[in-house]
Amino acid sequence: MNINLPNFNVKNLIKEAGHSLSRAVQLTEEKLGTTERTEYDQEFQTLAENADASRMWTEKIVKDTESVLVPNPQNRVEDFIFEKIDKSKPQRLSNLEHLAMDMIEAGGEFGQDLLYGQALIKVGQAEQKLGRCERDFIGSATVCFTHPLRAFLEGEMKIVTKDRGLLESKRLDLDACKSRVKKARSMLGQPTKDGLSPETALEQAERDLRVAQSEFDRQSDITKSLLQGLNSSHSDHLKHLYAFVQTQLCYYKKCNEVMNQLQRELIDLGVSEDIDLRDVDNEIQSLNCETYVKHVQQNQNPKTSSEMKRARVLCSYDAKDHTELTLITNEVIFVSECSPPHTDYMYGKQGLLQGLVPRAFLEMLDEGES
Repeated sequence: MNINLPNFNVKNLIKEAGHSLSRAVQLTEEKLGTTERTEYDQEFQTLAENADASRMWTEKIVKDTESVLVPNPQNRVEDFIFEKIDKSKPQRLSNLEHLAMDMIEAGGEFGQDLLYGQALIKVGQAEQKLGRCERDFIGSATVCFTHPLRAFLEGEMKIVTKDRGLLESKRLDLDACKSRVKKARSMLGQPTKDGLSPETALEQAERDLRVAQSEFDRQSDITKSLLQGLNSSHSDHLKHLYAFVQTQLCYYKKCNEVMNQLQRELIDLGVSEDIDLRDVDNEIQSLNCETYVKHVQQNQNPKTSSEMKRARVLCSYDAKDHTELTLITNEVIFVSECSPPHTDYMYGKQGLLQGLVPRAFLEMLDEGES
């Protein structure tokens, strides 16, 4: 069987294989320090390091942002595929929208003549609005933030990476020429070999070196110019970052408006007549405070009284719940900053009792505290 492959040349194949082998040997010798290596100047190295950092962190930020916008990794892969084949992404219901549909359906099942049924429908409709707000936010954030950053990675950064690879190839060619010149000089004075005198071999090697040096310098200038241009791209990234913040701010503002409207509608339905809203608010406040205290206790390094600061209680204070300490006027307790810090509270120790104490009720006694 005869196989005819177009543009197939055995000599070219052997030449390429030999070139690749020479490259591998050259790189190995450089790593072992047995051959000289042309080093880039300090400015170039700094620019290259900045470019690597820019690429790495941009990739991470894009990936993390996409994970926030579309938490389901399978959906992200699906969206990526549809984007690559230039087709519109499938419309999916978010978890909020699924919840909304079930609430509305449940409200209809329980009956709109019952307060609970009406409330379910109202809440379901609000969740639908939140779902639309979320969808708008995802779309806007993608357009104003992740798409521009990804375009930077696939555009400017890819060009820079390609040119840096080409420069490295020119650098290897240059060092290979330097090695040939060095070898040719060492052959001076020896008999002619293969019909080529050592002087002629040296002249040819020096000519190749000048050409290689010229090509390396030219590519070095081009690559350095591209690397310098990356610095200006950070200004564009800053603009996109600000747009992302504005989009997020608008999203949370709309969500806040939806929930405030829902709260008013539930009160108008007469929810407050069936339940005591104050009890609900107090319970939520207590849970929030308890969560904070647990977080403080988990992150607070165990401290003895000698490591904490003394404070005098200015006015008696009754603890609102079990997360706080009850204070008596003029008693001295030990306190420290919460971790994370809290603007209104400090972490107090009263004998064997520990908990939050209001900052406004304290006068610090130890020096260096205010």
